[in-house]
Amino acid sequence: MIWAAVLAASAGCFALKLAGWSVPARWLAGERLQRAALLLPVALLAALVAVQAFAAGDRALALDARAAGLAVGALLLVLRAPFLLVVVGAAVTAAALRAV
Repeated sequence: MIWAAVLAASAGCFALKLAGWSVPARWLAGERLQRAALLLPVALLAALVAVQAFAAGDRALALDARAAGLAVGALLLVLRAPFLLVVVGAAVTAAALRAV
């Protein structure tokens, strides 16, 4: 049963990729689509971060150690800290609050 699902998902991914290659080049050259293509990954990543930071179970929101870690990471980004320091600072903050 699991192999049928894997094969179906693979076929769906291939069909989606084939549909993308089938789009005429003049449709992709439009200025609006170019701008949207540049901003779409940022929006998707922001949505993923928000869901992971504030989701708690079934349709519930939570302000816990994850939100505090996100806030510290955002603060360090605003202060132009190196990326490694941002990640470590957010992780240490979340770990410290969970340990308490």
